[in-house]
Amino acid sequence: MSVIYKRVSLIGLGLIAGSMALAMRRAGLAGEITGYARSAETRDTAREIGLCDRICDSAAEAAKDADLVVLCVPVGAMEAVARDIAPVLKPGATVSDVGSVKRTVIEAVSPHIPDGVHFIPAHPLAGTEHSGPRSGFAELFDNRFCILVPQPDSDRAAVDSLAALWRGMGANVDEMDADHHDLVLAVTSHTPHLIAYTMVGVADDLRRVTDSEVIKYSAAGFRDFTRIAASDPTMWRDVFLNNKDATLEILGRFTEELFALQRAIRQGDGDHLFDYFTHTRAIRRGIIDAGQDTDAPDFGRAKAQKG
Repeated sequence: MSVIYKRVSLIGLGLIAGSMALAMRRAGLAGEITGYARSAETRDTAREIGLCDRICDSAAEAAKDADLVVLCVPVGAMEAVARDIAPVLKPGATVSDVGSVKRTVIEAVSPHIPDGVHFIPAHPLAGTEHSGPRSGFAELFDNRFCILVPQPDSDRAAVDSLAALWRGMGANVDEMDADHHDLVLAVTSHTPHLIAYTMVGVADDLRRVTDSEVIKYSAAGFRDFTRIAASDPTMWRDVFLNNKDATLEILGRFTEELFALQRAIRQGDGDHLFDYFTHTRAIRRGIIDAGQDTDAPDFGRAKAQKG
């Protein structure tokens, strides 16, 4: 691959930004990578591990003269960052983000983008429960999807360059409008996270099951819930507050389905349960066939732990 952007600025230095820096270096996609994080401790760690070519002490310093600025901060912090960097954005630059909600990010950031600067929201559908500058790895985006959300007046060449960057980092790229993105993610990510948080909370509240039993006897289902529920609390608070309508719609549908399953269990309706589980099993097979997960025993964990 060749250099796509001479200078890329990463604002926020957690899992996604760290993985972007490493993936861009792996493929030689950026001439220089600058970075900024609000926490001095995070900046010091990023300098110590050489995460970027240059770690700056303000967002504006990091964004100055950048050809691409990527906002890698929680959704609730995007507007303040956009306001800070607006005066230094150079004409022709692209501003993007990695937030998992798009409509409210567009509403928060767009008013601060100067004329002549391209704003192209994006969302890489990749992550782990880990956070911080040490958590990134270059392979995070390999064969995962990154959704671009171009605006009606987006410059096509700027969109194509950003798509080329994500493909160069290993991702598959799709385009979607903001409202549809937010509904899709409410189904595939946001509501499942809320359910995981709830189930872990139920286990904590159910005093007839001791903490030691929950820890010792966690079968795969509950263990996976705890992995999801270990995700960054600031990020997920902002996701739910900023994707309220879509999440509430899917939660309503989930509640209806849950009541139907409760009724089937109460009435001993084995046929309904069997048909329902057969259908959902087919969806799991589709995810594996699409290369978005593995059917290895225990999701390949045992092998990863040995390695």
